[in-house]
Formats: sequence, structure tokens, C-alpha cells
Amino acid sequence: MEPKLTWIEIQDHIGWIKINREKKLNALNRDLINQLHQGLLDFQNDPNVRVIILTGNGDKAFVAGADIAEFSSYTPEQASLLTREGNQVLFDFVANMEKPVIAAINGYALGGGLELAMACHLRIAAEHAKMGLPEVSLGIIPGYGGTQRLPALVGRGRAMEMILSGDMIGAEKAYQWGLVNRVVPGDQLLEAAISMAERMMKNAPQSLKNAIKAINAADGTPKGFENEGILFSSCFGTEEFNEGITAFLEKRKPKF
Repeated sequence: MEPKLTWIEIQDHIGWIKINREKKLNALNRDLINQLHQGLLDFQNDPNVRVIILTGNGDKAFVAGADIAEFSSYTPEQASLLTREGNQVLFDFVANMEKPVIAAINGYALGGGLELAMACHLRIAAEHAKMGLPEVSLGIIPGYGGTQRLPALVGRGRAMEMILSGDMIGAEKAYQWGLVNRVVPGDQLLEAAISMAERMMKNAPQSLKNAIKAINAADGTPKGFENEGILFSSCFGTEEFNEGITAFLEKRKPKF
């Protein structure tokens, strides 16, 4: 069991998680995946946390991929279990968090690292960050949602190019393609993440939760619209709804 992540902390209603495997470029292994899950679960259950920011230690890597040595001898059956457990414990868990999760990409986000960033609801990248899914160069393919989430963010053609070439792209291209929401100088990354978090924390927590659920259900089919309608109507009559409407009518800022 590796040491605990160095920094899991709450500051001003923001839950911070900083991945601490700098010497390994913050590569993901099972212990780290489980520690991230526990930290996120604690924040999910803590009413004092409104938004979560996930980043890596140092300025070289957010997460430079999975720890290849850990699964280099796996059989297909073991690999199947690895991807199912990993998605359940971390990647799908992040995507379905009820509180916004921001990835502050402080360097390389490759393979499982980019898949983790894509599972987050929003992404801010340092100017020097580089992103890619190089799994085909190892004789495998992305297994933590990369083939599903990347096309949804950048489109099928660009996802094909990135995955089939295995090439990295820089932060500016990632922004132009829609892979990240914002690019900032490296020394402004955490400040920019805080600013984004503060914009969200002005809004009703239950509404943020329902909006995340509705967007995650978006698939262009009638079912997606039906889910939106259910989540929309469930907001009415709540304390947050009453405060939001009253504040609007009274021409003041709501207090959620």
C-alpha cells in the first residue's frame, strides 16, 4: 500500500485532491485508484464541499497514464476485471458525481490520465500540458472510457485521429477541439480552477446535481429529453427553488 495522497483538503467549500506519485509521473495503480475513490466519496458525502478540484503534484504530470508494470502480465480475464473495477470505482464514479469535479491539468495527461480528466465535468489545462491516448503503441486500446468520452468531446473524426495515431496534442489544440474548457499559464492554473469553482458555487447545489445528471443522460433520444423533464420538475417546490425565485423577484443575489 502506497502512502496516502499528500493533499486531500477542504478550503472555502472546495474539496482539493492532489495526486502524489510525482516520481512516477502520478501514474495510476490500484492503490491510487482506491485512494482517489475514497477521497471523492468523502467529499460527496460532506455537505461543506460544494465543488471538487483534482490535480497532480508537481508541474510535469496530471497523470501520465496507468502504471504499466502493474498489469503487464495480465490475462484477458484479469484485464476484463481491471477495467470493470476501475470504471466502477473511479472513472464512472467521477462522471456521475453529484458535485462538479474540475480537472486542473498541470502537465501530461496520457492514457488513463486523460481518461480521468475526461471523466471530470470540466477541464482547465496549463499551457505546457500535453494530452493523448497512446495505448495502441502498447498493443492495447483505451479501457477506462477513452473510446466513449473522447468522441463526445471532440467529435468522431478527431477522436479517431488521436486514438489511432496515439499522438499527443498540446493544450491549445485541446482547447480548439473542445477537449478542455480553458488554457492558462501554469502558474495561474489553480487560481483559474478556483475561479471556475466559485462561479458554480453561486448556484443552487441541487440544481447543479440535477444538471449534471441531465447532461450525462443526453444522447439525443426521447429518453434524454424525458430525463431532463423529470429532473427539471423535481427542482420545483424545494427550498433552493423558493430562495432562487424570491431573490430574483427581490432583485438580490440568492443565498444557497
